[in-house]
Amino acid sequence: MLTPKHIGSRGGIRYPVNEAGFQTETLPNILTDLKLRTEFMADLSRCIESTSFRIMSCAILKDELNFDLFPDNPYSIALRICLQKAWVFLERRGESDSITHFIFEKRGKKEDAELELEFRRIVSGENNHRIPYSSFRIHFSDKRTNSTGMQIADLTARPIALNTFRSNQNNRAFNIIAKKIFKGKSFSNVERGIYG
Repeated sequence: MLTPKHIGSRGGIRYPVNEAGFQTETLPNILTDLKLRTEFMADLSRCIESTSFRIMSCAILKDELNFDLFPDNPYSIALRICLQKAWVFLERRGESDSITHFIFEKRGKKEDAELELEFRRIVSGENNHRIPYSSFRIHFSDKRTNSTGMQIADLTARPIALNTFRSNQNNRAFNIIAKKIFKGKSFSNVERGIYG
């Protein structure tokens, strides 16, 4: 959440922080004021570094994905990998039976229904572990909800993708979030374009 410190005097209006906002004019002042932007990015970096959370990520290079071997669409593959990683993380902590809520940004009725169906298939046992993740719950939230978790997911997705597909490129954002990425069991198949 941007504070008046970062947006100037605009009547205390708060703006959601997301990746798209950094590429458009929706975030007032910090795009045009280099000093303010630098200060904001330093504050955001400190916030990310000091907050306790883990990222379960998967990046898929669609051009390399062999649909003969992976008939599912890339988003289904990524969802399965991330849910499997979440289960491994919780299982290692002895919390795999604890109710765990997964919140997804609403995209549209059709897309949400497809995602929910895929989620339910995976948690019912169609996963690499061949066991149900019976404690996993799915929820949908509008982007305007301004969820901290959805903001973090949005802000970390691009640095993870860039690190995966352009690993030679300097990536300060990834360097900040790298310690947050769960490094447990890998479900990658790099030869087929799946980095999980």
